[in-house]
Amino acid sequence: MRKACVSFFQKQTVLCIAALLSALSCFFVPPSAEYLEYMDWRVLALLFGLMLVVKGLQAVGLFQFLGNSLLSRVNTTRQLCLLLASLCFFSAMFVTNDVALIAFVPFAVMVLSMAGEKGLLIPVIVLQTIAANLGSMLTPIGNPQNLYLYSKFSIPVGRFLAMMLPLTLLSYILLAAVIRFLPNKKIQASLPGKCIPPSGRKLSCYLVLFLVALGCVLRLISWPVMLAVLIVAVFFLDKKLFRAVDYFLLLTFVFFFLFIGNMERIPAVSALLASLLSGREFFLSLLLSQCISNVPAAILLSGFTQEAQELLYGVNIGGLGTLVASLASVISFQIYSAAPDASKRSYLKAFTACSLLFLAVLSPAALLLLHFL
Repeated sequence: MRKACVSFFQKQTVLCIAALLSALSCFFVPPSAEYLEYMDWRVLALLFGLMLVVKGLQAVGLFQFLGNSLLSRVNTTRQLCLLLASLCFFSAMFVTNDVALIAFVPFAVMVLSMAGEKGLLIPVIVLQTIAANLGSMLTPIGNPQNLYLYSKFSIPVGRFLAMMLPLTLLSYILLAAVIRFLPNKKIQASLPGKCIPPSGRKLSCYLVLFLVALGCVLRLISWPVMLAVLIVAVFFLDKKLFRAVDYFLLLTFVFFFLFIGNMERIPAVSALLASLLSGREFFLSLLLSQCISNVPAAILLSGFTQEAQELLYGVNIGGLGTLVASLASVISFQIYSAAPDASKRSYLKAFTACSLLFLAVLSPAALLLLHFL
């Protein structure tokens, strides 16, 4: 029993911390019907719906098909590395950073092994991880913290894209520049068998459902309607997808909503946190992300400031740095660790060094953009 509890805490550390914080806050603000008002039901519904649809697209093999199709255009190791990183960078904008990594990091392990380039496993997976975290910051649906802040501050989608586009473009330029330092030699990267397109009927259904979810993100469809449509459709398409949803992430959001709601009802605490955060949103969100990851950092700090852009920049750039700064980074590490002859220590050294390099370059750039945008 004790071993099971320790294992659960290690796997779901952020969830356990959120649960503890919310429980402690209940001693200061006794439970009542007002707790229900703390919940951002729209964000929870969108997260659940998007996870369902993206899992469906993954199940029909869309991402594998796209990767296989693009692979035929690759001739050198540098082209291969750029392709594998770019797949994560651009797909994360639409299917979230964690799904992009779940789809394309194992794909990279397979391709590099078949090409006889296992020496590139660590640098490629590290760059894929950074690419997914940075590419996902462009859109409201790219990662959970974006979706939450987009909804919390009611940011118009055009304004959101305008704020995040310059930093996203700079990130891709930096990513391509770093890849230029990797070895470059001729390879034959191909996969056995034919590249079979995903099932047309199911793919069409999931694409339509994705558009329904996107309509809710753009505030064209109400979240109850979106949720009802998705649940009914997925029930008939593939009910097993309900088991693939990350309910622990949803529960983490619930616990943080409870904690923040209670803190806001304690005037002294609310005033103190607001004063500490004022004018320091970017730096504090970036630093807090290094410790508890960027999703909970966004939720925690958003209740005590109205500076949406500073928070967006802070928690997205804050996904760089430590391995736990973005929970998506932990996914890549776990996938790499399962590969034959994996060297966890070498991976952590390479990831930390590369991630800190990106952090050192993009942080000043973000400050400049905050000044001019």
